[in-house]
Amino acid sequence: MGIYLLIAFLGVICGFFSGLLGIGGGIIMAPLLLYVPPLLGFETLSMHTVAGLTIVQGLVACISGVIVHKRFNSVSGQLARWMGIAIFIAALLGGAGSEYVSHHVLLLIFGALALLAAILMLKPSAIEKETPVVAELTFSLWRAVSAAGSVGVLGGMVGQGGSFILIPLMTSFVHIPTRIAIGSNLAIVMLSTTAGFLGKTITGQIEWLLTIPIVLTVVPATQLGGILSHKVPVAKLRKILGVIIAIASVRILISAFFG
Repeated sequence: MGIYLLIAFLGVICGFFSGLLGIGGGIIMAPLLLYVPPLLGFETLSMHTVAGLTIVQGLVACISGVIVHKRFNSVSGQLARWMGIAIFIAALLGGAGSEYVSHHVLLLIFGALALLAAILMLKPSAIEKETPVVAELTFSLWRAVSAAGSVGVLGGMVGQGGSFILIPLMTSFVHIPTRIAIGSNLAIVMLSTTAGFLGKTITGQIEWLLTIPIVLTVVPATQLGGILSHKVPVAKLRKILGVIIAIASVRILISAFFG
């Protein structure tokens, strides 16, 4: 029973940040599942189990997050469709071509890209509208597709989702308002996460009993995070996301050097 309560608690944490920042949550959930249980005296979860639980958490958080951010009119269907399809196809291609490139080199590149993304989020930016209108959104299609495609290829090669890098790219390269980038990113990630979920389900890689506390806690936590996201100033959201991306980039770079 203790491990179920712990997973439920971790689900609350990850669900909240998923809704708040528009990320799938894998960059938070995976290390928590790997390192927290043994620290508290529980048996270490295998990477196999962690991967399965993380994909469930990510899918549930994306679905719940899209619903709450859509209520605040901060999800662009057009942006999500184009970037979602691009990152899905690119990740498949990246995964297929990963055997031809050094894994350590790829991790270095990916970590450096994540670090750059963190810098982009932390540096002062032009003042944005706190409530941008989705219906008035215009964007460069080639910039949106190339940003999603680049992250998808590299993410597929190193086995990382990489969705947390998309928000900085959307705001700085595609010029999407932060709130719309946060809401739309969840819809973009949902497509690739669904594919991963189906793959792990078909091949029997998910411990279904352990997913129960995740589903029960992630949904309300994501809703709460999403509601709070629209009450927190954009500048603060960017700083929080920048710090989390920076931590993720350090973890990736450590894996590149010592993994």
